[in-house]
Amino acid sequence: MLPEHPADTLLLYGAAASGSVAVEAALSLLDIPFRLIEGETWSSEAARLQVGAQNVMRQIPTLVLPGGETLTESAAILLHLADTHPQARLSPGLADPSRAQFLRWMFFVSSAIYALHWIKPDVGRIGAPQSARDDVVRAVHERIAFCWRTMDGQLEPARYLLGDELSVLDIYVAVVSRFGPWRERFYAEAPRMTPAIQRVDEDPRLKPLWASRFPE
Repeated sequence: MLPEHPADTLLLYGAAASGSVAVEAALSLLDIPFRLIEGETWSSEAARLQVGAQNVMRQIPTLVLPGGETLTESAAILLHLADTHPQARLSPGLADPSRAQFLRWMFFVSSAIYALHWIKPDVGRIGAPQSARDDVVRAVHERIAFCWRTMDGQLEPARYLLGDELSVLDIYVAVVSRFGPWRERFYAEAPRMTPAIQRVDEDPRLKPLWASRFPE
């Protein structure tokens, strides 16, 4: 049975310590009310079945818009939210000189880094035996570290990654960098990006969310 979905309310399928927290953060900054359907789809068949009614991939985040339209893929959701609320300035406008690099790095984080975490719960997804899981996870973490290092070497952050204004790219990196190989390795591999991401961590509008969704 689908959860009740008022016509004027966003419905977000998500979980603590997951990519959906980036969407929660953006919605919080935009002051958009939403209903959260909690469920760890990587470990719970019940959660997979629940979100599967809206997303055939049975993955989070999945966002259901007022009227019933479904959005999936964290980068796409963040871009949609930012671009449809331009007054909040969470994404560079189409004519902004930083727009191209904003898009570049949003999709780099999504495809080159975040997507690798899909392998870790079940290494059989790439044809590896479960006996090789530890080696596969180590290799995934090394690849992620390389990608952070690559990104860090090509950005010139100011207060934030693309300049002096917070964008959903900063939020995205602040969330994904909390996943393996975890923040200590991120700091080591991405020293130029680190101050901007720590600034996102300390943003008083977001700090309570980080504490509740990424508990120590």
